[in-house]
Amino acid sequence: MPTIGVAIAIPEPWASELQDYRTSIGDTTATHIPTHITLIPPTEVDEAELPAVIEHLGAAAAGVEPFDIHLRGTGTFRPVSPVVFVMLAEGISACEVLADAVRRGPLAVDLHFPYHPHVTIAHHLDDEALDRAYEDLATFECRFAVDAFSLYVHDQHAGWQPTHHYALG
Repeated sequence: MPTIGVAIAIPEPWASELQDYRTSIGDTTATHIPTHITLIPPTEVDEAELPAVIEHLGAAAAGVEPFDIHLRGTGTFRPVSPVVFVMLAEGISACEVLADAVRRGPLAVDLHFPYHPHVTIAHHLDDEALDRAYEDLATFECRFAVDAFSLYVHDQHAGWQPTHHYALG
């Protein structure tokens, strides 16, 4: 069964900047993970269900208007999870509305944690590296418009690959 994810891609130049930072502190998984805000975490979907998923995502996108994101500062999920991330200062509620729209029908998945939109910058590293990421990017800031999201399929060798893009509104 393919493993899929649904996410908002972070645009350039910030996507490369954050991904390069993530790899520079030793998070080698970043080379196979485009910089993003998750809407649906990695989920196995039966191959026969993919057409219904694709159709559902198109309908979900049509029902949500474009919105703005303002990323600023860092946060962490420690001690619950060894993650440091860049926080959303604007766009949280719009991401929640969009995530709720995509997590219906064939993608009605249970989440292990409450939904909290963010951009991961360090994951599963030692405390020293996590502390460093938290401090190094504490002043990170950018703004961008969100007018689409993507369906990603995980490839064992290439990592997460976008296969479909969905325009909002």
